[in-house]
Amino acid sequence: MQLIYGKIVLKILSRLFIEGGAIMKIEVIQGILLPFLGTTLGAGCVFFMKKSFNIMIQKGLTGFAAGVMVAASIWSLLIPAMDQAEFMGQWAFLPAVIGFWFGILFLLILDHAIPHLHQGSDEPEGPKVKLAKTTMLVLAVTLHNIPEGMAVGVVYAGWLSGNQTITMAGALALSLGIAIQNFPEGAIISMPLKAEGMKKSSAFLYGTVSGAVEPIAALITIMLSGLIVPLLPYLLSFAAGAMMYVVVEELIPEMSTGEHSNLGTVMFALGFTVMLALDVALG
Repeated sequence: MQLIYGKIVLKILSRLFIEGGAIMKIEVIQGILLPFLGTTLGAGCVFFMKKSFNIMIQKGLTGFAAGVMVAASIWSLLIPAMDQAEFMGQWAFLPAVIGFWFGILFLLILDHAIPHLHQGSDEPEGPKVKLAKTTMLVLAVTLHNIPEGMAVGVVYAGWLSGNQTITMAGALALSLGIAIQNFPEGAIISMPLKAEGMKKSSAFLYGTVSGAVEPIAALITIMLSGLIVPLLPYLLSFAAGAMMYVVVEELIPEMSTGEHSNLGTVMFALGFTVMLALDVALG
């Protein structure tokens, strides 16, 4: 299985090299690896922090991540989707609406098809299976990392195609914004696992693995760029819908339940404005 996976990754990488050229390949690979780097660095907190995050820090980090994802969904995905459909006149919103709803439904299906456990909850969701709690926690984060990886892949596929409304700087802004919000996600996975008695190295590995799906999803999306480019407005908004599902279904409830919910709200605003500034400044 590992050999087959390795061959698939090599095939995707070689395709990027052949079709885009060496310089372009490096820019794209760096862009799609940035979010994974953010998760890895966050998971690395387990080696430097003696105690697990208290509830206030977790709420703050979750709120920040939610704000980044909402801003990225609007400025990096939905607005470009409508810009590319401007030839439709007053109906330019239609591809964005259709794609958005398909993204929502896609995550809804995954939410019911994949067994997972949210942080701070004792009640697993999805199919009833006998899996370790740690595995279920990692699956929960992995579940909402899929649309983030797809979002990065779709934007870079659009840029590789020469689409006028998507710039390299704009694609980088999206990757950087997701990397920033992935940092607390990696820490939120690894730190509680260490607090439960897991070795630091194992907790770090679980935190890192939770983000590995993002570059894989991005690479597969780019590999299918021949099919993606004609449907770019729909796929940009599809990624936005999937990300918004994660925000409303998971992140907002986690940041707003119990005490200190106002902290989550303030950090949401901070994450939103950071991503907004990145997109405008770099896009």
